[in-house]
Amino acid sequence: MSTETTASAAASGNAATDRFRQSGKTSAIQADVERVNLLASKLIKAANDIVLEERVSYDEFNALKAWLIKVGEDGEWPLFLDVWLEHSVEEVATDHREGNKGSIEGPYYIPEAPEQKTPATISMREDEQGTPLLFQGQVRSTDGSALSNAKIELWHADEEGFYSQFAPNIPEWNLRGTFIADEEGNFQINTMQPAPYQIPTDGACGQLIAAAGWHAWRPAHLHLKVSAPGHELLTAQLYFPGDAHNDDDIATAVKPELLLEIQPAAEGAGVQTTYDFVLDPEAK
Repeated sequence: MSTETTASAAASGNAATDRFRQSGKTSAIQADVERVNLLASKLIKAANDIVLEERVSYDEFNALKAWLIKVGEDGEWPLFLDVWLEHSVEEVATDHREGNKGSIEGPYYIPEAPEQKTPATISMREDEQGTPLLFQGQVRSTDGSALSNAKIELWHADEEGFYSQFAPNIPEWNLRGTFIADEEGNFQINTMQPAPYQIPTDGACGQLIAAAGWHAWRPAHLHLKVSAPGHELLTAQLYFPGDAHNDDDIATAVKPELLLEIQPAAEGAGVQTTYDFVLDPEAK
């Protein structure tokens, strides 16, 4: 595999910003005046409270302004918000669910990845490096019934921690795919075990991490969106046991329910894991 895949913060950030603009997530916003007033006022008050309580100096204030400008110039607002805020938004959005726990989407989701029926192998390079991983399970409703032809979207980083379409010299749909479960909701997907990675550190978010003495690591994980007609979409990340950063993920997205159980492959090289998804019916 070529090692010429270094992704700059600006390139990744601007790609994430462009994808968000194209996603349509902003087109349906209906701004309720009272709600905007409430949220904006609380945010501004919280910031002013910090200034007064911590006696923020003009030098610190101007450093903040310069940093906020750089976040925008680097296109890193999607990264910043997804890493440090989305986990709380996700918790609010899904706290009513009886089925599987979800997790953040993150900035690297691309819709309409190539579709295959199970069993399947995700799109990858002929010389894709890493440990072969068989990811399998069943999709059910909360009443225990199988969800036939459920859709599983899967994407993840490669062994060097890079995502296709956000780092150079990687095929467009590498380690990305959409998979259709069988009539019993079962699925089998052959892929490669991803690596832990650092979020880009050469941009504004990296400056914050360095200045605060934090680390930039995310544990290895699989990204998923699981859906079926009449059921709520589940967005999740699944993690690997023993990862050094499961307990201090920079994105605060790891939950005990999202840890996989990894076993040696029943056939051939590599490992395998079984993880079932339980989806909540849509509210009527």
